[in-house]
Amino acid sequence: MSSEIDSSTLLSRASQLIDLARKAGADAADAVVVRSRSQSVSVRLGKVEGTESSENDDFSLRVFIGKRVASVSANPGFDLQALAERAVAMAKVSPEDPFACLADEASLSRSYPDLQLLDTTEVSSEMLREAALAAEAAALAVKGVTNSSGAGASAGMGGLVLVTSHGFEGSYMASRFGHSVSVISGEGTGMERDYDFDSRLYYAELDDPAEIGRRAGERVIKRVNPRQVPTGKDVTVIFDPRVARGFVGHIAGAINGASVARKSSFLRDRMGQQVLKSGLSITDDPLIVRGPSSRPFDGEGVSGERLVMIEDGVLKHWFLSTSTARELGLETNGRGVRGGSAVSPSSTNLALEPGDISPEDLIRSVGNGFYVTELIGHGVNMITGEYSRGATGFWIENGELTFPVSEVTIASNLKEMFMRLTPANDIDRKFGVAAPTFAIEGMTLAGR
Repeated sequence: MSSEIDSSTLLSRASQLIDLARKAGADAADAVVVRSRSQSVSVRLGKVEGTESSENDDFSLRVFIGKRVASVSANPGFDLQALAERAVAMAKVSPEDPFACLADEASLSRSYPDLQLLDTTEVSSEMLREAALAAEAAALAVKGVTNSSGAGASAGMGGLVLVTSHGFEGSYMASRFGHSVSVISGEGTGMERDYDFDSRLYYAELDDPAEIGRRAGERVIKRVNPRQVPTGKDVTVIFDPRVARGFVGHIAGAINGASVARKSSFLRDRMGQQVLKSGLSITDDPLIVRGPSSRPFDGEGVSGERLVMIEDGVLKHWFLSTSTARELGLETNGRGVRGGSAVSPSSTNLALEPGDISPEDLIRSVGNGFYVTELIGHGVNMITGEYSRGATGFWIENGELTFPVSEVTIASNLKEMFMRLTPANDIDRKFGVAAPTFAIEGMTLAGR
């Protein structure tokens, strides 16, 4: 993959596109190029199953005429003037949108830090192949592993070039490298599957492929011969960090300004109120050096800052882009994400801050309960907070993990779950959503 990441040509074309849109009649406009470069190799049972490589720059132009807005997209090589004229013509016949707008000029970033997001290490397809094979071989070497679902290795870069009609110009790129493997234990109807992976901005910081494979193998053999457990109420459930991250994603969705504006969040009326147990905090920071989801500016050219979204259990902020903030009578906090020509709010480096207790002590404190390692299905209602998911994991007995459990369902309401959450101290911040192991008391478990 080429490490030549020169954005000057793209900035120039985007600026020309803005000028042509203004000449065609647009009151304001922005042009964005979403950049992506990637290559990957997948293997199974010692043989290469697939190799992929892609490189793309997607241009989008958004124009505003009064309260009307339109967007068009194109691939490189398009005719600048034709695209600008098409966008303006579409805007003239579009319905009015009272909230669509560019970010206020005063909120635009005039300078931004180097967050060290780009590793230009050259990774060949041969290096990717060897890493994938090493991960799979190490997993298959674990006694009790009977088959492989495959392993993979990837390298890629992605980023943004943004120009606006009121003076913003900026670009950045971020790299991403990954190794993964999935293996099987058991035979026939008794087969179980598990996996492990690592993903980093810098290639040298990736976990060794053989270590990833060993962890995957050790995880899957522990799942052999699972049982069901009796249905029960008031069960304490402990979430493994892998599923804890997804749970924190539900919190992020509930405090997303777009959901609040659509009245599709169960926390939409809770600003300034306690929504998590006292002492707990949720932070979001786009400016972490080498952070997995860091960015020097958002999809509108606004620099965000570290925010304590929920502080000591009290809700303090929504995730906001400019149009969403305007709809809610607020100001953007630099959380706009570009999806082609559209901008919507989202988190950056989001974290449920850890507690003081170790995960081992947390498990011991439970006595009897359920340790969840995987969740199944999408039974979460973000309007009401009702939560019901299929789950697998391990039964906790006398403070110790004992036998594997499958084919059960855990249920509660997110409002109650937030207030009963106790985090451990084992947070891993290498993921864009970070969370420690945590326990939630008072859940219903549906088993046999």
